[in-house]
Amino acid sequence: MPAPGKRAISYADAGVDISAADKSKHRIKMLARKTFNKHVLSEIGGFGGLFSLDLEKYPNPVLVSSADGVGTKLKVAFDLGIHHTVGQDLVNHCVNDIAVQGATPLFFLDYLATGKLENSIVETVVQGISDACRANGCALIGGETAQMPGFYSDGEYDLAGTIIGAVSRDRIITGEGIQVGDILLGLPSNGLHTNGYSLARKLLFEEAKYGPEQYVNELKDKTGAALMRIHRSYLAIIKKLTAADLVSGMAHITGGGITENLPRILTKGMGAQVDLATWQVPPLFEHLQKLGNVEQDEMLRTFNMGIGLIAVIPAEKVKKAKAILNRANERHSIIGRIVRGERKVSYN
Repeated sequence: MPAPGKRAISYADAGVDISAADKSKHRIKMLARKTFNKHVLSEIGGFGGLFSLDLEKYPNPVLVSSADGVGTKLKVAFDLGIHHTVGQDLVNHCVNDIAVQGATPLFFLDYLATGKLENSIVETVVQGISDACRANGCALIGGETAQMPGFYSDGEYDLAGTIIGAVSRDRIITGEGIQVGDILLGLPSNGLHTNGYSLARKLLFEEAKYGPEQYVNELKDKTGAALMRIHRSYLAIIKKLTAADLVSGMAHITGGGITENLPRILTKGMGAQVDLATWQVPPLFEHLQKLGNVEQDEMLRTFNMGIGLIAVIPAEKVKKAKAILNRANERHSIIGRIVRGERKVSYN
């Protein structure tokens, strides 16, 4: 029992407002419910989310999972007060990671941790997650919103997510079928996507002293707007290519750039040769390199350099792949080929 005459200290006094969190969670439930489909068997708020797997669609199913975050792109979001796009960044990044293995997204779980809970910001972030889940045909079936005062500064939060998808065992794409002579077909990114922001922020805000709202001629945009472009989802175009059985392997170009991501799908004895003259590197990357006098190798292993997805296509199927991409109005470039080597990328 509390001591008589002594003030009772509550959780709210320690910085955690349970009542405010409950109101926010009610709104989050409504946003999540918009993503539900007939396979979701639970409501938001249970100890675990329930999802039934369609065994007619996947008679020999393999589950594919991935987890990721948004990284220090969140720092730019805090500076600009833009919170509706980072949830889309998170979902699309995770979707791409499993789509390159042939998987279709099934459901998503998010984790949002903050110092002081601001309902409007949390709801805006989750709105973005919900919108992206619906766009990718994925159900948001659960997650965690944590108040951690003293751990995060006021006005800041961290964001991460886990995705589960499915693919029939005979449709898994691993890169095992890649052969010498296969063509590397590159699809453009929207910008940095969700990688390389620690270096980009240092160069733009510390070295160049730009403000986040400053228009920069070399970027043809405001600094913050250039950095906040949404990490795009490649799911729709991946489905078109895989349905036509055109792909030997695919690489999502994230942290590590082409240099580190493309070898992840190469087997022993295979290498990749990439021709840097085959696509136009966006102005943002060129300006970053100039600001920091950054070595080319460092740029290529830090940023995507304007290529967000690489599909490895057998040479005899390239014409059909290009026709599918053209019908979908999807810009693309032939950026190189598979060569003999030891799981490395060489550039010319």
